[in-house]
This record gives sequence, C-alpha cells and structure tokens, in this order.
Amino acid sequence: MVDWDFPRGVASIALLVEFAAERGIPADVVLDGSGVDIATVRDPLAQVEARQELAVIRNLLAHCAADPAELGHEVGCRYHATAYGIWGFAVLSSRTVGDAMRLALRYVELTYVFCAPELRLEGDLAALHWRTTGVPVDVRPFLLARDVAASRTLIVELLGVRPDFDPVNAVISLPRALLDRRMPQANDHTAAVCEQQCRELLAKRRERGGTARRVRDRLLATDGLHTDMDTVAAELAMTARTLRRRLAAEGTSYRALVDEVRQTLAEELLATRSLSVEQVAYRLGYGDAASFVRAFTRWKGVPPGRYARSGRPGRRDPATR
Repeated sequence: MVDWDFPRGVASIALLVEFAAERGIPADVVLDGSGVDIATVRDPLAQVEARQELAVIRNLLAHCAADPAELGHEVGCRYHATAYGIWGFAVLSSRTVGDAMRLALRYVELTYVFCAPELRLEGDLAALHWRTTGVPVDVRPFLLARDVAASRTLIVELLGVRPDFDPVNAVISLPRALLDRRMPQANDHTAAVCEQQCRELLAKRRERGGTARRVRDRLLATDGLHTDMDTVAAELAMTARTLRRRLAAEGTSYRALVDEVRQTLAEELLATRSLSVEQVAYRLGYGDAASFVRAFTRWKGVPPGRYARSGRPGRRDPATR
C-alpha cells in the first residue's frame, strides 16, 4: 500500500473548493469527475477516498496558470489545527512537543497528507522529512509543497516558533531540545480522551477502506494488472459479485481501481525514460500499445510518448529547484 492511500475527512476538499472559488473556478468544475458533490463538501462528517481528493487537485491545477508548487504552498498555509478535527485537538493537548509529534505521526492517517512525514533526530536537530514514493508525479510538486507548508503552519500556530526550512531537500527542522518543552495547552486528561477517539476513528476508517485497499495492493503486485476481477475476488475469499458490491459501498469499482493504478504506474514508468511505450503498455496489462495510448491521452491530455519526452509537463519538483 502506498503511504497516502487512506480514507480521509472532507475538510481538505472543502478548503480546495474554497481556494478555487477565490480564483473564479466554480465548485462544479473543481469537483468534476471526483465523485464528490457540493452537498458532501458541506457535510462536516463526510469521508472521501484519497483518489477523490487527487481528482479535485488535478482539476484545480488544470484551471490555474500558476506554478503548482507555489499553489501548493499557498493552499498548505490554510491548514490550521482546527481543520484536522479530533487529531488537531489531540496534538494540541499533548504533554510535550515530542509527545505531540509522535502522536501526530502515529495517527497521520487522520490528516490529509500524501507525502508522508518522518521524524528523524539528527544531532541537535529534530527534522521532518517527507516521503514522496508512490505520489503521482503530475501532482507531486503541489502536494509536497502543500504538505510541508501545512506542517510549518501547525508548528508556528501551536508552538509560536518558526522552524528552519531546507527548500532543496524539503526538510523542516527544530532544535532537538524543543521536544521536551511542555505544550502551551497540555492537558493529560484531554489528551487521553482525544487519543482514544483518534484510535476509534482510525479503526473505522481502515475498515471502510479495507476492500479497495486490498484490491489496490493486489493490482500493484507483480503481474497484478494481468489479473482479472474473478481471480482477485477469489484471492480475497469472496465472489466477484460480493467484491463488486463492497467496492461500490466504498465509492469505487474494480475498473476505476485498475485505471487508477495504471495511471499512477504509467507516469512513474514513463518518467524513467528507460522503457518504450510498447513496454509500458505490456507492463500495465494492455493487449496492445494503441489501447494504452488512447487511455493515457484521456488521462493526461497528451500521448505517452510526448509526456515521456517532456518529462513532467510543465511541472518541477520543489526538491530540484
């Protein structure tokens, strides 16, 4: 499973819709093809899949002329502690800064990240690094910039200190000694109650996304995209009809998951520039290159050959700037 593939609250999509509206992009345009409607966006208890948030982000980028990393940074600065629900309160009420960071990472699936953070102790520093493995290359600059900016925003809000930032490696760091500092609103009772609620919410979300996640894992395995739905269903100890019903209950389908995995892997394979279009088509389970070319052009608006030659069309990763 990729780090970002988990169900999440709708608040992040709501922020993206609001950001788009300020730039004259209507909600129906930015939500197009995501499977999320405006009623869901307005429901504070609604949950969505990561792929649905990705669809909204792609729509936003398609209708904004600005650099994706700059947009990501601007959006990330809007993710205040209150946007995270119970996770934000659990972090806020932790005893020490170190406790807060460890809890934040333990329940990171209750946030909206795609680039998963990792805490490393490096001499006198406590550094947060972001993993981008598996993050679709077309939205990676936006998401890396957004997730880093969101973390910096939280640290400034909760601690009143501005962490150092290394834009080349996308790392933010704090003095290691700060980990022992008491949090401004520490409360052991509140922290315990909030963590229990985080634990229960995480269990519910994992249960909800279980079938789709297991199918994705199977499709990402060696020769997974050469496997049909009946075979995958049998491996998951259910009938194809049951698999279809469970995926529908999670807001997706087997075909949608195949397309999602194919698109992600196609972008990664083409970015290496070491495989021909025909070789990529075979690895993705297509019977011929022409079918792959048609599908890829539908996804990206350009054929795979042109995409490979241009690298990451018009997008640069912040780590290389």
